[in-house]
Amino acid sequence: MRRYNHVAVLMGGWSAEREVSLWTGTGCADALERAGYRVTRVDAGRDLAEQLREVAPDACFNALHGRWGEDGCVQGLLEVLDIPYTHSGVYASALAMNKVRAKVVLAAAGVPVANGVALLREDAARDHGMATPYVAKPIAEGSSVGVVIVPAGANRPPEAITKIPDLEGQIMLEEFVAGHELTCGVIGERVTEIIDIVPAENLAFYDFEAKYAPGGSKHLLPARIPADVYDAVQRHTLAAHKALGCRGVSRADFRYDPTKGHLVCLEVNTQPGMTGTSLVPELAAHWGWSFSDLVAWMVEDASVAR
Repeated sequence: MRRYNHVAVLMGGWSAEREVSLWTGTGCADALERAGYRVTRVDAGRDLAEQLREVAPDACFNALHGRWGEDGCVQGLLEVLDIPYTHSGVYASALAMNKVRAKVVLAAAGVPVANGVALLREDAARDHGMATPYVAKPIAEGSSVGVVIVPAGANRPPEAITKIPDLEGQIMLEEFVAGHELTCGVIGERVTEIIDIVPAENLAFYDFEAKYAPGGSKHLLPARIPADVYDAVQRHTLAAHKALGCRGVSRADFRYDPTKGHLVCLEVNTQPGMTGTSLVPELAAHWGWSFSDLVAWMVEDASVAR
């Protein structure tokens, strides 16, 4: 039985991922309307509390991406306003968004993580902070925003590192793991199958274009990897979801190098994209769920004190 009738879909916002959030929010709002909900689309501003008081929804579908919307800030506001919301709560959202702190928790839970280090951006731009090849990226962004791959044999760090969004002056360096880009989700407490993501030949890795442009990548579902690796990815995905305290839907991203048998978890997304090329809807569809089935389930799972 439906608990909520009027749903505010929070989208847009002011992070670096505003455009992706608008795509996600529009698709989710349309799907909820098809499912019979009364939907109000809210382009979240810094006056979000006033916006929500005017709208007075039964629940919020949080389609925001990036800082402020995905890192516990909006979740805390919704807790104060006592409005049920989707996805993870304050603690899990903040923890998962900070890649450095999340890796500590994941490693303690037995989830393999890539070797890495947090450095001042100016130091990382001046000299190699670890052996090449490696990846330089923001500590608290998503959608591959600001990711720079430093190839083997590079004489010095590329200038692009100076433009990586920082957190208190710091960015993150991480070993580059060649091979398969794998992703696996959790919906409720149920782990999904695994997708092997193959970026288009003209793209160096699974970057912003590969994620969101039509034809940017090919998705192999289920992933064609050894059975023991498949089992390990699913096991680690569920362990990561629980260790971080995630709720609703999450998605864990992995790299697997078959030549070395090396598997690492790169990050856990507490608010995965829900666009036409996104992965969680594809994983749910593999179970036979329509897009409307998925977003309706997420709304009915909404709560406060998550």
